[in-house]
Amino acid sequence: MAKYVIGDIHGHVKALEQCLERSGFDKDDDTLICLGDVCDRGPHVKESFDLLLEIKNLIYVMGNHDIWFLDWATTGNAEFTWEIQYGEVTQANYREGVPESHIELLKNAKLYYEDGNRLFVHAGIDIYKSMVEQTEYDLLWNRDLVKHAFEIKGSPVIDLDLPYREIFVGHTPTINYGSAEPIFVKGLWLLDTGAGWREKLTIMNVESKEFWQSDKLG
Repeated sequence: MAKYVIGDIHGHVKALEQCLERSGFDKDDDTLICLGDVCDRGPHVKESFDLLLEIKNLIYVMGNHDIWFLDWATTGNAEFTWEIQYGEVTQANYREGVPESHIELLKNAKLYYEDGNRLFVHAGIDIYKSMVEQTEYDLLWNRDLVKHAFEIKGSPVIDLDLPYREIFVGHTPTINYGSAEPIFVKGLWLLDTGAGWREKLTIMNVESKEFWQSDKLG
């Protein structure tokens, strides 16, 4: 049984299908850690969730776009900020209503997931706080951890002074740093390779670090 992690899907079900197929992912035996933000930008959010729900061992980490979607799905409230961030595309994908299974998936999503000395989180953490002190903003929105890692990239420091050997994050597209492939910097793995911006979706084997990508979406 292998363990995989996947970056921000953003409604691109075809890219998700390609990643699962190309990696040889077994929906019955393998584990998939999803780093959040299945919602928005792409046109097939519903179909993406349907496919993820076929995976027996799915660990879902909440993303900031997912929070917006969950609020709308449960209360009918659509934040203006969400709508201008392609929330309207997601709403259009659910004209016949949101299945309860999709709501339950997000209600049960984790704000972060620890696996031994590895951490999986959507955006990052505040390095000056313990994990119990992290806020929703720290975990789902804050890019300071990634920015700091790149700031010290050229220093002799091996990695960040954190209680984890590796941290896997989404949220910050690697294309912001000139790459459409995963980036490893100071103990961080950046897995959002720009699917939400018409680039590629990436799935990675957590142990071997071998990765597979979808076709470019643009």
